[in-house]
Amino acid sequence: MRSFMFAIAYWFLSIFYSLMALILTLIPGRKPVKWIIQRYTRRMIQAMHIFAGIKLELRGRENIPDVPVIFACKHHSWGDGFCIYSQFDDLAFVTGDHLEKYPMMSTLLSKLGAIVVNNCGGIEARKNLASRSADAAKDGRSILIYPEGHLNSPGTYRRYRSGVWHMANNFNMPVVPVATNLGLFWQETRYKKKSGTAVLEFMEPIAPGMSKDEFLNTLRDRIEQRSQELISEATGQPFQPSVLVND
Repeated sequence: MRSFMFAIAYWFLSIFYSLMALILTLIPGRKPVKWIIQRYTRRMIQAMHIFAGIKLELRGRENIPDVPVIFACKHHSWGDGFCIYSQFDDLAFVTGDHLEKYPMMSTLLSKLGAIVVNNCGGIEARKNLASRSADAAKDGRSILIYPEGHLNSPGTYRRYRSGVWHMANNFNMPVVPVATNLGLFWQETRYKKKSGTAVLEFMEPIAPGMSKDEFLNTLRDRIEQRSQELISEATGQPFQPSVLVND
């Protein structure tokens, strides 16, 4: 019943706020669209709690520097984006071009200043990531990226991609690793939800300047280690290291 009630709330909120956002794209500037999307993500967090029984707990806010940063996050489900976007006033985010298949989404993403990249990767995707993230950095906005580029079930991870390393060094921005156990309660795109407390934890930032391999290994180890610790804490089960899955 919880999953059914949340599904109704999810689609009602998504349709209502998407329509409102599309109307507001007619107004010059980003602020009106940014304002409505912020309201949307915050209402979704409330719906998660009220209907699905998923309470969000934030940890480590003190680790976020008072300068624009890159948030590099574990990606368990569609809920991850709502959880982190709802916490900040102006956040650029990296997303795949699959969202542009939905009507008018290209216009909306452009208004939000989203960094849209080709899901297939390659040279053109890297160039697009560099140019669009440069615009966000120039505006003094923090950036949200999922360095694995995929949703993953709890306990698994994929190869961490180098885009976040290039961004950190190109724009001299610290990278804040973000761990979560949200997948225990809302896994990937699955309909079924489980009640519980989902933790989103911001860890100490990684300064730019490392070699690519050293940076990616450090980022991966911090995110995977802490995410698995949060999973162990929530389930009461012994700690198990996450497992690499094929891309």
